[in-house]
Amino acid sequence: MTDTGEQVNGEQLQQIADAREELEKWKKFVEAADTERSRLMLEKMDSESMKKQAQQETTELWNATEQLTDKFDKTVQDIQDEISNFDKTNQDLRKKLQGISEQLKIKKAESDSLQQRFKIKAQIPAKKMKFTHVATDEESDEYVDVLNTRAVFTIIQRPSVLLKGGQALITFEEEKVADQILRLAKCSVTCDNSKVDVKPYPLSLDPSVKFEVHITVSKKTIKFSNALSVVPDDRMRDRLELSFSKPSRGGGEVETVDYDPKTGTGRITFCNTGVAENLVAKQNFYVDIGRGMEVTVEPLYEFQLKKFQTFSGVSKRTVLLKGIQDVTDEEDLQDHLEIHFQKPSNYGGEVETIKYVSAGKELKAFFIEDSPEVEV
Repeated sequence: MTDTGEQVNGEQLQQIADAREELEKWKKFVEAADTERSRLMLEKMDSESMKKQAQQETTELWNATEQLTDKFDKTVQDIQDEISNFDKTNQDLRKKLQGISEQLKIKKAESDSLQQRFKIKAQIPAKKMKFTHVATDEESDEYVDVLNTRAVFTIIQRPSVLLKGGQALITFEEEKVADQILRLAKCSVTCDNSKVDVKPYPLSLDPSVKFEVHITVSKKTIKFSNALSVVPDDRMRDRLELSFSKPSRGGGEVETVDYDPKTGTGRITFCNTGVAENLVAKQNFYVDIGRGMEVTVEPLYEFQLKKFQTFSGVSKRTVLLKGIQDVTDEEDLQDHLEIHFQKPSNYGGEVETIKYVSAGKELKAFFIEDSPEVEV
């Protein structure tokens, strides 16, 4: 009994020891589980913090991207607006330039017209001169100054009008015929199997000018050029006077010397007439300045413009016909016009001259003063 009781207690103690050992083992498991749980909770907390930080950074990055996008869009819009303004300004400038170009063309056309209107082309006829005598102090003032040669030219610009295509000019022998034609609203001209309606208009001529050109040629003074200064000015003047004083070279006694060293030009006045004429005929003259220098010799001209007048001519016997259609060739149509306006039944009369210009052509018509003296 006693052995059996001790055996039972021993087993219970062993069970208790085993239970304690198992308890310790589970405690360790629980502690390890708690430690793992704590570690996992800490990792979870770190992960949540990193997630929040990542979300915050993402949000900030997104906001920054939106701001940059808005800023970029605004910049692009500003640039587009500026380009649009530039395009508009460029268009305005082009329109302004086009307008200025058109005005320039108009002004140039006016300038060309004025230049053509006042352009004078005249051929001066040759005239034989005969020496008669030497003028005396008792003769008229026209012959007193024998030291100069004088000439007077009267320049008269002929009035003109530009005849365009489909127009004609017709001049009648009598003014009353032109006046009768101008009273008509239109004239129907028969041309073979067709009729042409033309309208008569009075003729307006361009302004013309008339003036006198007085030319005086000195018999004692000449001009020279190409006399470059290679020595001092005073010495250059002395060499010029000495050279032009030599009769062996065609010179003579010098009265005055005018010399411009900057341009190499000047004037020589001789005491006697005849020397200047001889030197001018040679055109070149050699001057001694240590080495030979060839200078150019020219006559001394003085020009004066006098009695300048402008006037507008009126052609009372000429009528301008407009609106003529090219129903036949130019010469044939001109003949039909002349025949029509020569008939008294058409209020016409004797035709002096007629000129028709077909379409696509232009012609400059000139007029002379309607007086017997000028026509001769």
